[in-house]
Amino acid sequence: MSKSIYVGNLPWSASEEQVQDLFAAHGKVLSIKLVSDRETGRARGFGFVEMEDAEADAAIEALDNFSLGGRTLRVNEAKPRSPRPARF
Repeated sequence: MSKSIYVGNLPWSASEEQVQDLFAAHGKVLSIKLVSDRETGRARGFGFVEMEDAEADAAIEALDNFSLGGRTLRVNEAKPRSPRPARF
């Protein structure tokens, strides 16, 4: 089984490659999705990393409150996305 990890408070300059390298030290990274603003294309400062369960737990433990680019990361298990009201 794989687990989705929320990574928040990323520096705006963080690249998928940097996040990959950071998490790869704790196990095999299955996927990375950094979220960007739809209109401007700028990074929004958070993203998601998918890893195998045991490795994900180790990465969460090791990287929560880790400092990257002068910012303290928030790393925890991603919660399922709650349904959003329809927009008209």
